[in-house]
Parts: sequence; structure tokens; C-alpha cells
Amino acid sequence: MDIENNERYIEYLEKFVTEQRKQTFKEVLDKRTRYFTVALEDLYQMHNISAVVRSCDVFGLQDLHIIQKKYDPKLSHSIAKGAEKWLDIHRYTDTIDAVRQLKNKGYRIVATTPHTNDVLLEEFDISKPAAFFFGVEKDGLSETLLQEADEYLKIPMFGFTESLNISVAAALIMHSVSTRMRKTGLSWQLSPEEKRIIYRQWLEKSIKSIELIKKDYFKEK
Repeated sequence: MDIENNERYIEYLEKFVTEQRKQTFKEVLDKRTRYFTVALEDLYQMHNISAVVRSCDVFGLQDLHIIQKKYDPKLSHSIAKGAEKWLDIHRYTDTIDAVRQLKNKGYRIVATTPHTNDVLLEEFDISKPAAFFFGVEKDGLSETLLQEADEYLKIPMFGFTESLNISVAAALIMHSVSTRMRKTGLSWQLSPEEKRIIYRQWLEKSIKSIELIKKDYFKEK
């Protein structure tokens, strides 16, 4: 859909949404980012995946990447709280494919795991976009991902326990890097074009009878 037709379609959809909802969408979009993103490699516990989805929405990350090699993860709507509606979720069946696509988009591949060359969370360099990878609950990230990683990141811990639940670790990292990012002059916001595309998608997801409305609209056109 070209820009002109997209604008007309958006204007049509806006008739079915309240002013408050439209304003909320625009305010949230102003805070959304693709500067940082999160990737999950072969997680199988539904509550962990759903909690990460919710955290992505809470901290304003628009995209979540899910690699499904062994497992077919489902979302728990009671945990995600419907956050999956507002994110772009990308699925892969191969780690290398996910890594290559993210690198082609300009992301550093960051393995969230203790490593000989790891960096502490508070010292992580936020001057360039990054994709943070989290591994399966029991075994962690695959050897393939560890070899492909550009950097290794760990959260400092001071107790007897040597690891955090994966959804907790993801939330801590997202909070830290996104908070620091928003205090800088970095170009972290979505482009006007990205905002309009997502705004249109959100409008569609907010209208119960959207299929009938779309059918009527495009029939007339």
C-alpha cells in the first residue's frame, strides 16, 4: 500500500476508534524503539516467554525474535496481558538465520551469559543498536549462538545463586539499557513511516469487526 492510500485507509479506520484510544497509540509510539531488541532461543516454558513479551511492551521495545528449533512455544495471555497484540513478533527455525537477519539490520549480537570476555550490565556500551539473546532455561544459549555473538553480557550477582530466571534477567537488561538510551541524544525512536505502519496495525487490532470493515473499504476502492 503506497503512502497516499495508506493515509486514506488510516483516516477510514480512525472513525471506528475513540479519540482517547488514538491519542494513547500516538503517545506510546513516540516512546517505541527498535534500537534495541530481544531474541529468545528455544525457550519452552510458556510463562517465561509470555513474561518477556510483556516486558518488551513495558519497556518500549517493538520487536521480539523467537527461534523455534525444538519447541513450539505458546503464549499465556494471562501473563502477557495482551502485550503480544502491540509487538511485532518474528519467528525463526534456525539460529544462524536469525543472527544473519539481525546483523543485516545493523544489530550487534549480544549473548546474555557469563563468558571470559563478558561485560557487566552497567558498563555495556549503548552507542550502537544491539539484539540481546536469551537461551533455553536449562542449558542456556547454543554453542552456535555463542560463536556468532559479537559481545557477551552478564548481570552482576552477589549471592549464593548463580543465575536469574530468564524473564527476570531479560526485564533487568531491558530496563537498564532502555532507560540509559532515553537519556541520550541517540536516534532511537521509530521513523515517521514506521510509526504510521504500526499505528495502522494497532487500529486494525482494536476494531472487533475489522474483517467486515476492511472488506467494505477495499470493495469500494
